[in-house]
Amino acid sequence: MQLSNEQKAILENYPSIEDIPSNERKYKCFTCHLIVDESPCPKCGEVNLKVMCPLDHCHCHHEISAGIDYCPLCNAAVCPDCGSHDVVQISRVTGYLQDVSGWNAGKQQELKDRVRYTIV
Repeated sequence: MQLSNEQKAILENYPSIEDIPSNERKYKCFTCHLIVDESPCPKCGEVNLKVMCPLDHCHCHHEISAGIDYCPLCNAAVCPDCGSHDVVQISRVTGYLQDVSGWNAGKQQELKDRVRYTIV
């Protein structure tokens, strides 16, 4: 993931997503797909909002990418081409393609730790 100078400055100021002060946080509402400044969502009233990573820009125009990267701030899967956090990561397990968001934490970490080889 290529980071801009602005994103590098964010990483210098906040080593983890928990270090972002509450008055600077943005939230993602997955019900009405808005980015809001407060919880609950002012449009739909959803209270289970996720703190938005400040490195996320929310607009990935890639349909399929061969690889995946992980955000250095929140450790979420990101598009390796543009850095958007709005990706669905799938993997083939025992012959079936499957969304990895339903996997437990251990299995997700195993996927991150896998070594990938390129045959030249």
